[in-house]
Amino acid sequence: MSEISAFLTGQPLLALFLTIAIGYLLGAVSVKGLSLGSGAVLFVGLAVGAAAPKLVLPGLMGNLGLLLFLYGVGIAYGAQFFRGLTTAEGMKANLAALIAVGAALGLTLAAAHWLPGIDLPHALGAFAGAGTSTAALQAALAVFGAAPATGYSMAYPIGVAVPILLLGLYNAWRKPRLSAVTPAALHVEEIDVTEFYVIGMTLAAAARSLPAGISIVAIRRGHHNLVAEDSMCLERDDVLLVAGNDSALLHDVATRFGPAHPGRMVHDRKDLDYERFFISSAAVAGLRLGQLQIPEELQARILHLRRADADLHLTPQRMLEFGDRIGVLAPRASFPALRKLFGDSVRGTGEISYLSIGVGVTLGLAFGAIHWPLPLLGHLSLGFAGLLLVALLLGRQRRTGMFQWAMPISANLVLRNFGLTLFLAVVGISSGATFAATFAESGMLYLLLGSAIVSVMVIVTMLVALAVFRLPFDSVAGIVAGATGNPAILAFANRIAPTDRPDVGYAMIFPSMTVLKILLVQLVGILAQ
Repeated sequence: MSEISAFLTGQPLLALFLTIAIGYLLGAVSVKGLSLGSGAVLFVGLAVGAAAPKLVLPGLMGNLGLLLFLYGVGIAYGAQFFRGLTTAEGMKANLAALIAVGAALGLTLAAAHWLPGIDLPHALGAFAGAGTSTAALQAALAVFGAAPATGYSMAYPIGVAVPILLLGLYNAWRKPRLSAVTPAALHVEEIDVTEFYVIGMTLAAAARSLPAGISIVAIRRGHHNLVAEDSMCLERDDVLLVAGNDSALLHDVATRFGPAHPGRMVHDRKDLDYERFFISSAAVAGLRLGQLQIPEELQARILHLRRADADLHLTPQRMLEFGDRIGVLAPRASFPALRKLFGDSVRGTGEISYLSIGVGVTLGLAFGAIHWPLPLLGHLSLGFAGLLLVALLLGRQRRTGMFQWAMPISANLVLRNFGLTLFLAVVGISSGATFAATFAESGMLYLLLGSAIVSVMVIVTMLVALAVFRLPFDSVAGIVAGATGNPAILAFANRIAPTDRPDVGYAMIFPSMTVLKILLVQLVGILAQ
C-alpha cells in the first residue's frame, strides 16, 4: 500500500486523470435508473486522497475547472434565466425555489447549532452536497478551508437519490396530468386547390389566414414545383405544399383549400429538393431569421430548424447558432451556394471562439472581484457568482459585434462537463485524507442531515409550486431539478414527464439557485467570522 501511495504522490497528473477515468466508469453504472454520473469522480478522488495523503494538487486547477463549468452554464442558459425573471410563471418558479432553499439553509444552521459533532463548516458542506452545488462548495471552501468538502461528499449521493425518490413517489401516488407534448417533427401536406373562394387569392393573403407555425412553402403548377412567393395568385388545379410542426392542425388547415392528395410534390425532385445544412459560418451564426438574407436567385425557402435534439419554431426573432441544422427547400443547383452561405461543416460546429471566452471570463472575474459594502457586515465579493452572472448576461446577448458569446451545444457540454469533472477530482483528492476518519465518527449523522436538507428543499418546492401557485407537474418536476441542481434529477423528471416543460423549468431555476446558494454560503461565512 505504501508503494502505491508513494507512486501516486510522485505522479499527481497521473493520479488526477486516473481518478477521472475510474470515476466516470463507476458513474455510468445505473441502479434502477439512478446513477451518479460525474459525481462519482468525487468519491474516487476521496479514495485516492485517502490512499495517498501526501498527494497535493494545486488549488488553482480546481478553480479553473469550476470556472469553465459556471461559464458554460451561463452561456447555455442565459436566455432562459432572464425569461424566468420576467415571466409570471418564471417568477413563481423562482419564488418557490427561493423559499425552499431558504428553508433548507435554515435547517442546516439549526443542525450546526444543535447537533453534537457537526460544526458550521461541515454543515454548510452538507448543505452544498444535498443541493449538489459544486459552486456553493467552492464558496464554503474559500471561507472555511477544506472542512466543508467532507460534509459535501457524504451528502452528495443523498442529494441525487432523494429528489428522484420523492418525484417518483408523487408521480405514482397522484398520477398528475401533464401538459400537451410539444410537437417536434416537421410535417407537410399536399393540397389540391379546388375551393372556389381561394381561386385568384395571392399566397400572401392566403398565408395571413393560417395559424402561427403553419406556412405555404411551395406550389406545383404545370407539372413543376415552384418556391412559394407572396405575389403568386392561386389557380385551379394548383397543388400547395403546406408545412408545420402540428400534424393535426396542419391537416385541419389543409381542408380550407381542397382535398389532401400527397405524393406528387414530395416524389418529384427535379425542380425542388429538401436539404439540411449545418450552421458553421461566423457570418450567419448570431443572426436572427428575420435578418438572414438569402439571394433571391437561389429560390430557397427555410422549412425547419433543429438545435441539439429539439425542433424549433420558425420566427423572425429566432437566432441562429453554431451547430444548428437548418432545413431548406430549393433547386438542387442552389445547394452549393447554400452550403457556402451556411458553412455546413461538422468540424466547424465544434469550434469555439477563444477570444470571446477570454474576454467573457475576464469580465466575469473582474465583476466577481468587486467588493460590495454591506451595512454593519463589512464587504462582500461575488466571486464565481459574479462570473456566472456575467456569463448569463452574455448568454442572453448571444453576440455583441465581433464577439460570438454563444457556443455550439456540443462544445459547451464538453467545456462545462470537463470543468466540473476537474473540480470534483481535485476536491476529492485534497479531502480524502480527512474523509475516512470523519465518516467513521459521524457518517450516519451526515447522511441523515443530508437527507433532511434535500427533503425540505424538494417538498417545500413542490408544495409552493403545486399547491400555492398551481403550476403544472411537468414544470414543477423541472423546477425541483433546478433547485436541487443535478442533471440526473432532470433526466428522471424528463422520464416521468415527457414534455418540454421540465427542461424549461430547470433552465429558469438552476442558474438563479446556483447564484443564491453561493451568496448564502458567503453571507453565513461573513456572519460567522
